[in-house]
Amino acid sequence: MSSTPVAVVTGGNKGIGFAIVRALCKQFTGDVYLTARDPGRGQAAVTKLQEEGLNPLFHQLDIEDLQSIRTLRDFLKEKYGGLNVLVNNAGIAFKVADTTPFAIQAEVTMRANFFATRDVCTELLPLIKPHGRVVNVSSTVSVSALARCSQDLQQKFRSDTITEEELVKLMTKFVEDTKNGVHEKEGWPNTAYGVSKIGVTVLSRIQARMLNKERKADRILLNACCPGWVRTDMAGPNATKSPDEGAETPVYLALLAPDADGPHGQFVSEKKVQKW
Repeated sequence: MSSTPVAVVTGGNKGIGFAIVRALCKQFTGDVYLTARDPGRGQAAVTKLQEEGLNPLFHQLDIEDLQSIRTLRDFLKEKYGGLNVLVNNAGIAFKVADTTPFAIQAEVTMRANFFATRDVCTELLPLIKPHGRVVNVSSTVSVSALARCSQDLQQKFRSDTITEEELVKLMTKFVEDTKNGVHEKEGWPNTAYGVSKIGVTVLSRIQARMLNKERKADRILLNACCPGWVRTDMAGPNATKSPDEGAETPVYLALLAPDADGPHGQFVSEKKVQKW
């Protein structure tokens, strides 16, 4: 078993994920795994970074496939005895002009951005070693979407006692409400991406609380963050940041010093803790 530290980035073959892998290859002392759903695209991304003189490794990972997540989990356990850094970056967003019915957009977006990310955490968080770092890539859209929720929903999402089970019920309810055409009447904003990222931010707060309760001595730090508005396939060419600039906050959180005691359980943007 290797004693080399290991970092894993989901959705690493393009955009912000690719830039995060690039930065970790330069700054993290250990093995860095670029993961992607499509092995061909993943290997091509690895080759591109190798041409820059960097040495990422590749492992297939489809976050929407539980078996794929478990294969990665078993590999990490067997080869490294765990995991030091996990960056949950994989996610999707429909384009504004997309004509797919909103209820389908809601279901597809929620499945990828919230439920699949949660599955990765369920399988991989138990592997995180002492002083490990976990970064869940969310978005400031989660903050603006929260502000457009009903007072009742805002209260629930800001609660310091909300459980993972309660959060899952709320995310499921949003999808059901869109199918029934009542999501706005039920107090939801008209953004599937925004609500899915509320889920990611709140999930991060819950996970940090659980780590405090169950593994406080291990000093693991887990946060949600916003990379900013980044020029990617997802955000388009008019965004203000390059992918490398978008990677800065996630990488800062992934490389927090071993003796750091925070941030933890926070929503971080531009390397600063934001009010949730």
